Order: sequence, then C-alpha cells, then structure tokens
Amino acid sequence: MTSDKPYRPNVGIALFNAEGRVLIGHRFKGDGPEIILPGLDWQMPQGGVDEGENLRDAAMRELWEETSVVSADYLGETDWLTYEFPPYDGPQTHRLAKFRGQRQKWFALRFTGRDDEIDPLTPRNGQPAEFDAWRWERLDRVAELVVPFRRGVYEAVAREFAAFSG
Repeated sequence: MTSDKPYRPNVGIALFNAEGRVLIGHRFKGDGPEIILPGLDWQMPQGGVDEGENLRDAAMRELWEETSVVSADYLGETDWLTYEFPPYDGPQTHRLAKFRGQRQKWFALRFTGRDDEIDPLTPRNGQPAEFDAWRWERLDRVAELVVPFRRGVYEAVAREFAAFSG
C-alpha cells in the first residue's frame, strides 16, 4: 500500500522575472511515478534534497541543474507541502517507486540574470535534461498546466507567493 511509503524530501522553485512571471519548463517525458499527460506537461523546477543538504542550497542546485540559472535572489519560502504520486505499475526498482509522493518546500527567487542564461537542454551534474522548452508564465495560471496530482500544491504556492507576481 502506497500510504506506508515515506514522502521524498523535495524543493520547488518559483523563479520570478522582473515582470512577476515565473519560469516554467515543458517536461518531454515521464519519470516513473512522475507521469506527464498531454497538455499538462509544464511545471516549475523542482527536485530531491540530498542527505544533510541545506534546503536553500538544494533549491539553488536544482534550479541550476534543470535550467542553468545561477542569477537569483531569495524572496521567501513556504511551509512543507505534499502531494501523492498516482498509482505506479512500473518497475519497483525505479528511484521514486519507494516513495508515496513528495514533501516539498517551495522557494520564491527573483531572477537577476538575462534570459539567455536559461538553458534547460544541457545536462548538468550528471542529471539528464527534464525540460525541452521553457517560458515565463503568470503564477496564477501555472496550476492549470500541471498534472492533476500536483495541482493542489501549485495552487498553494500561487497563494503563498502572490505578492511576488506581476
């Protein structure tokens, strides 16, 4: 039963540009329990926390791994939020199969660089690319673009970080 499994510690990043829009990436493939659905394949950067890693450091590392962005200033963070993975019938050896879902702390960051710094396609830190495209989007619209199992978290993030939106 999935409810006996732990949540995976995770960080999410709402990277705001000067106009108050957030960076979203287009996921081009599923990753085990982290499925994508047609038309619901956009999301903000997020990723796992290494054992003993500082959460703010983890957010900056994940942002860099997934987008190449290093030019960002801290604005704020949420309390812990959780979501459950949908049922998963794939190999139980998958790195995410031992988890019931993700336990996330979201960080609001202000992008201080230029758009040409953003490169989601180049693998970094031995991690494969997760996104094949990116764009700036209104934070209050992002929940409509993600898979349903993440929607509640995205709605909470939109409420928490509304003051940083344009």
